[in-house]
Amino acid sequence: MASRADNIASTLSLANFSKATELKKRIWFTVGALIVFRFLTFVPLPGIDPLKLKQFLDRSAGGILDFFNMFSGGALSNYSLISLGVMPYITSSIVVQLAASLHPSLANLKKEGESGRRKLNQYSRYGAVFLTLLQGYAVLRNAEVQGFAVDPGTLFYVAGLISLVGGTMFLLWLGEQITSRGIGNGTSLIIMAGIVAQMPTFITNMFSQYSTGAISGFVVALMIGMIVAMVLFICFMERATRRLLIQYPKRASQNGMMQADRSHLPLKINTAGVIPPIFASSLLLLPLTISQFANNSFAPDSNVGAAIIAMNQYLGHGKPVYMLLYAALIIFFAFFYTAVVFNPEETADNLKRNGGFIPGIRPGKSTATYLDYVLTRITVIGALYITIVCVVPELVMVQTGLLFFFAGGTSWLIVVNVTVDTITQIQSHLLAHQYGDLIKKAKLKGRMR
Repeated sequence: MASRADNIASTLSLANFSKATELKKRIWFTVGALIVFRFLTFVPLPGIDPLKLKQFLDRSAGGILDFFNMFSGGALSNYSLISLGVMPYITSSIVVQLAASLHPSLANLKKEGESGRRKLNQYSRYGAVFLTLLQGYAVLRNAEVQGFAVDPGTLFYVAGLISLVGGTMFLLWLGEQITSRGIGNGTSLIIMAGIVAQMPTFITNMFSQYSTGAISGFVVALMIGMIVAMVLFICFMERATRRLLIQYPKRASQNGMMQADRSHLPLKINTAGVIPPIFASSLLLLPLTISQFANNSFAPDSNVGAAIIAMNQYLGHGKPVYMLLYAALIIFFAFFYTAVVFNPEETADNLKRNGGFIPGIRPGKSTATYLDYVLTRITVIGALYITIVCVVPELVMVQTGLLFFFAGGTSWLIVVNVTVDTITQIQSHLLAHQYGDLIKKAKLKGRMR
């Protein structure tokens, strides 16, 4: 029999949405914040020559700059105030999370609840400032070396670093405002907005090639069908879980009967999220980018020059060596990051402390061993799923010559996950609004009686 909450959730509609004034305010605030983010991507840093910058971007296509440019929504290609986006904060958060799993003092902070999470978040912000200074200096140094800095000097570096740190910190503040005053997931929405902003370019390129006869109508239809199939496949796999039955001892109920409580421990198929493809892409694109920068410094007939040319050939997009290394690194980081974020021994201790147990498994060490066994099996499926999602777009790009706005598969995961989470947040607000209306009606009826 359906519960009261299930009945309310089944009646969610556009009519109920039109009555939720608070939710509409949150949505409009989120849209306004994202518009501000898009405007900032076109505000350039001081001292950058746009014509020489365009020439450099044409030469360095396919390197790690394109990878970071995808997450910044094109801000890096414009050398704007927010060229680094929120990636320094994301990297710092990952490092702090890994350190909290390995260092005892940080692990204790993680167990302190809300106060501990605030301290870890503060450490992540300090790390974001530090990484912004390092990456900002590299960005400005690259502008000087490549020759599109108008007047490189001390003032250029000081003004550029202040602008980059201020832009990144403003994006973090904007993400927090979206989380508190908008519909949530502020930082994730900013990353998704930057990725989706490249969708019109992809559509324009695809249909321009179709009009010139470079690709056939069958290829266009096949790509649209593949995008729809990929989105449905990601939605299914991201919501798939392995539910372990947890049973608690019998307790006395209100009518004096003894009954046993049961619950479930959900284990996601993809516990690692989007971290494996991000790490794998960064490691593979880093030597390619270094070789591109150093290509002009060595003669092609020298040993170093020949090694650089060979590296560019083997590690190029779509090459067999690149695809094999990409898939292997994704699988490795999927297992590595899953082992970091989920501790079977800690979960088994928490179950034992609360009196819960898995039927047929002894509490304690046996439970930890069983959890590790189940997690390893589902991580195999999750790693293969991430590998398919990331490798298939690479193969399609090689065969068709089209650059996906979901390049490399990482963006596929980010866009679909953030979209599903945003829809869930909107449904939660609608459900809370309907509960509020029910409470008001109940109070009104009580007064009338």
